[in-house]
Amino acid sequence: MLDRLLGRRHLKERIAELEAECESLQARAESAKESRADAVSARQEAEREVNRLEDRITELEDRLERAEGDAELDLAFRYEETCRGDRVGAVADRLRSVDAGREGALTAFVDDDDAVPEPVRETLGDRAPLVSRAAPCLVCADDAGLVAAALSLPIEPDPFVEWDDGFRVDPAWVRPTGRLCFALVRSDTFALGVYEDGDRVEFEGFESDVMDEHSKGGFSQDRFERRRDNQIDDHLEKAAESIENRATDADRVVVVGERSVLGELRELADATARVDATGDPEAALEHAFSDFWSVGVRGL
Repeated sequence: MLDRLLGRRHLKERIAELEAECESLQARAESAKESRADAVSARQEAEREVNRLEDRITELEDRLERAEGDAELDLAFRYEETCRGDRVGAVADRLRSVDAGREGALTAFVDDDDAVPEPVRETLGDRAPLVSRAAPCLVCADDAGLVAAALSLPIEPDPFVEWDDGFRVDPAWVRPTGRLCFALVRSDTFALGVYEDGDRVEFEGFESDVMDEHSKGGFSQDRFERRRDNQIDDHLEKAAESIENRATDADRVVVVGERSVLGELRELADATARVDATGDPEAALEHAFSDFWSVGVRGL
């Protein structure tokens, strides 16, 4: 439809017609070379017409290139929302309820580093560049063009592409299902909750005394940094011990927090993410939990 609105389909068809006409005239010109001397003028006229048509083709190709560039710049998501809490479950349930008939529903997880898969490009057509903007994302689109959405997921699966009679939106990708160990780690704050199907049943939290700035007097800068690093290391050791103790009977472990400390605890977790939650341990945990389990929904 976008092709027709911008006139690009007409331009493409006209280019094809002119190229076919050009080839015909070139053939006539070649034939004229072998004909009688009185055909020279006809050959010259044909060559002039070939040159004119080639100039016209170049002009139309330039217009087509500009139209395609403008179309991509004008692309925008039809709808955008960040879902939290019960709204996440409602959106996921709605997508799962779609019955698109035999192999009428396309579900694909597109990783940030992957090119948009060909089935997604074919299904979305001119809207496919929006998937690159939304990635990493779960794409849900039906073959009738009634549904087309991209979801950012808290828990990301491996990239896949599949056609089925409905969309695959695994509850474990978007909701805290089962027994979950969820921890927030900052350089001076730690909070951990154990959740049963989203309800917190256990909590542990503490703050550590970590030097946060270097005064002009007292320690040298190097000594200050060493002491601060040691304090953070001690804090992270306590955090790791707590996570290990609570993870033994958990279905999965999620650790979120500051990027600078996540690397130290990554191997203890099934998933990690950076969040900016601040405040006392319990309030920060609630903030981080809500942020992590949010789902971005974009209409394609």
